Amino acid sequence: MNTYTLSQRSQNNLNDVHQDLVRIVYLALTFSEYDFVVIEGVRSLIRQKELMKEGKSKTLNSRHLTGHAVDIVPLVNGVIPWQDWSAFESVSKAMKKAAYQLGISINWGGDWVSFRDGPHYELCRGAYP
Repeated sequence: MNTYTLSQRSQNNLNDVHQDLVRIVYLALTFSEYDFVVIEGVRSLIRQKELMKEGKSKTLNSRHLTGHAVDIVPLVNGVIPWQDWSAFESVSKAMKKAAYQLGISINWGGDWVSFRDGPHYELCRGAYP
């Protein structure tokens, strides 16, 4: 286990996020090979529409709107390694391990076939409508 702690920015971005997802994030940080930052939690419909316009989202039915999703990025030497998919995969392993240990089902956007979204994690719709 490592000694990473969530930054104030990350903590602020977890405001109003479903408590089960918050629990996963905190536990995952203890398993993660990399420090990470929660770059987005709950978002407004206006923000969601902006992301769609920019091609960074494909839906207005985002789990971010209801507090059932977060976007998390790894930090390597204080920088987000956008081109290093393996760093995102490493964080996903920590998130999935934490979710499993807590008995909570999540989906990782990096597993999606049509639109791979490496930072995105969400509570499963079946368990959290």
